[in-house]
Amino acid sequence: MAEPDIDDVRTQIAQLEHESEQAAERRNDARIELAGLEDELALLQQDQDRQADDFDVIRSQVADSVVDQSQGGGMSPLAEAALSDDPSGFLSQMSTISTYNDIQGQLVETYTTELAALDIRREATEQRIAQIEAVEERAAAEAATIEENTAAAEALLSRLEAEERAELAAAEAAAAAAETEITETSPEAAGADETAIPDVPVSGRAAAAVDYALAQVGDSYVYGASGPNSFDCSGLTSMAWAQAGVSLPHSSSGQFSSGRKVSRGDLQPGDLVFYYSPISHVGIYIGGGKIVHSANPRSGVAIAGVGSMPYSGAVRPG
Repeated sequence: MAEPDIDDVRTQIAQLEHESEQAAERRNDARIELAGLEDELALLQQDQDRQADDFDVIRSQVADSVVDQSQGGGMSPLAEAALSDDPSGFLSQMSTISTYNDIQGQLVETYTTELAALDIRREATEQRIAQIEAVEERAAAEAATIEENTAAAEALLSRLEAEERAELAAAEAAAAAAETEITETSPEAAGADETAIPDVPVSGRAAAAVDYALAQVGDSYVYGASGPNSFDCSGLTSMAWAQAGVSLPHSSSGQFSSGRKVSRGDLQPGDLVFYYSPISHVGIYIGGGKIVHSANPRSGVAIAGVGSMPYSGAVRPG
């Protein structure tokens, strides 16, 4: 078997990890959507149960009215239809039975209205159930993509000897440093150690978020995780800002809509910085032209240059 080319392996693994992170963030979005749909379903089911109780009361009143109209007080076929499991059949029978005109008109009208309302609620409930099933299928497909890409990346790494793996890590670090040097022009960023924590004062709620995120440096990257010992990118940022009392969705694209947009030149520690198009990665700006982020399964939570990935924008939470 031919010796693997380090640069080629690095490119392939980076692509697999990027595709996995995109799938993971889509799965995070699906989980948020699923939670909302399940809350809606619970409310709809409660509403349906209340409507069913109301309908049962009206149906019983209609049946009692029919019984009262029957000869000898016996249960007429119409009354039996009113109490059956096919309430719509009762309405069709009433149009052909002579006692229809003797039944209280308002009661029958109420029966018809309650039946229609119940049908509407049943249909809405069924629609939410179908939506939930579709979202669950989508989330499962994203999870399968992550598993397949992770296995492919591990297979690529397994072909490398320990010395080659060290060379691969060094090549990735050099590439990240080069991208930072090219994209960052501020004096404090130029020539600085990319992994060093900048000495930049942070105050207020942003300090709580930055301190928490920095305390996680070295923790592992796990798709879909939000602590306490492993995180994906949006899991880290959501937990960091939670320490400051700010609730953020566990989704990079969702977080992009959860704060005031700030320009790259106005970044302050604590700001969320987003990458790629469509957005699929997020980190926390810590000053000095750097971010802390949950990078990938091999690097875990780490410090990097703000320009080490394709920059998309930034927001200031809170």
